Amino acid sequence: MDLYFSPLACSMASRIALYEAGGTANFIEIDPPSKTVLADGSDFRAVNPLGLVPVLRTEGGVTLTENAAILQYIADRYPSSTIGAGSGLERSKLQQWLCFIGTELHRGLFALLMKAPPEVKAFAVEKGTSRLDYLNKHLEGREFLLDKFSVADAYLVTVLNWTRATPQIDLAKWPAIKAYAARLQQRPSVAKALAEELPLYQAEMARHKKAA
Repeated sequence: MDLYFSPLACSMASRIALYEAGGTANFIEIDPPSKTVLADGSDFRAVNPLGLVPVLRTEGGVTLTENAAILQYIADRYPSSTIGAGSGLERSKLQQWLCFIGTELHRGLFALLMKAPPEVKAFAVEKGTSRLDYLNKHLEGREFLLDKFSVADAYLVTVLNWTRATPQIDLAKWPAIKAYAARLQQRPSVAKALAEELPLYQAEMARHKKAA
């Protein structure tokens, strides 16, 4: 498989899921501003016209986009890892959390805090507070979102890592979320992904600073 990613972006969730499952992939880094493949300078939009990561190309040559779809594919590809869910209600609960993270936290909160004008950021924080309250209550007394570590946790810990770049969100206000994030960052699959992608992110920032 080929996984197109950008360092510390939402694509890191797929890396975590692969490590958790004992899977393998070719990791292909994308430069976010230029939408180029760093390895050869080609236009990433030839792979995904939207220019967004992650993109997964399966062993059969099928191209998948969108976090929820890719994460569930990885889970299904490695069923013995138990990072996915079975059929029926169990799978629906997993999809519920993947959708919540993608819409309410990823796009509805953190993406706006990193790129929107000040008035939109203020609105995002106001709206996002109730979402974080909801998540905090759910995580009280729980180790994971579901009964075991799943691809939803891989996605959530990736998104919560962005609080490093969004000072408007202080996780001290949500102690269950803060404890969850700290705990999962010590999990081997997550720690490995962070250790690999942080230097790449720092190199990306240095590259952009030099170009400016």
